[in-house]
Amino acid sequence: MSKKQARVLPRSVIASLAFVSGFCIMTIEMLGARILSPYFGGSLSVWGSIITIFMLALSLGYLLGGRLSTKNPNAITYAMFFIGAGAFSLPVILFADPIMEPIFMAIEDPRYGSLFASIFLFFIPTSILGMISPYSVRLMVESEEHSGHMAGLLYFVSTLGSAVGTLGTSFYFVLWFEVNQILWGAVFSLVLAGVVILLSSYLKNLKSANRSATYAKKRA
Repeated sequence: MSKKQARVLPRSVIASLAFVSGFCIMTIEMLGARILSPYFGGSLSVWGSIITIFMLALSLGYLLGGRLSTKNPNAITYAMFFIGAGAFSLPVILFADPIMEPIFMAIEDPRYGSLFASIFLFFIPTSILGMISPYSVRLMVESEEHSGHMAGLLYFVSTLGSAVGTLGTSFYFVLWFEVNQILWGAVFSLVLAGVVILLSSYLKNLKSANRSATYAKKRA
């Protein structure tokens, strides 16, 4: 016997948002080395620090997002992931130098300096972004029989977004824009995604209310 749940958002909207989250994750990660390079250089160890922190942050985000998805999944919480990730990415733009300078002065080894700088700059927003994928799966699944298919589809779309974000940032964006301009674009995209979720949910609830009112009038 399958267990069904009401769909909070259209699947097309959820899939599109998963693409956006994957795109933004890799956009920020690809810019990480440029952000850290004035203080710690652009060596392989710096890239290792960035990738390690992103992987750890995403793994924590997957865990927390999966747990939260079991507790009354809803559009407002989903929207807050995007808006929160955008908000917590602002220090990367506004306070990168004040964050990195004391770390650079305190830690001589650039390997460990870049590791600690990556933690302070990227760990929180990346963890929040990691919550999106498991929560999206929960919102897309209507019955247990289709859970595997929906999970596969969603991770395909999210990974595709990551690939496009990687190539788009490394091949084109860095040639056309400054680093902070690209980061502002990512922040704007995440906040806009949150607004789209709230608006889509509101319109869906409004439509359902109108249907219920029409049905009640017909029965009366």
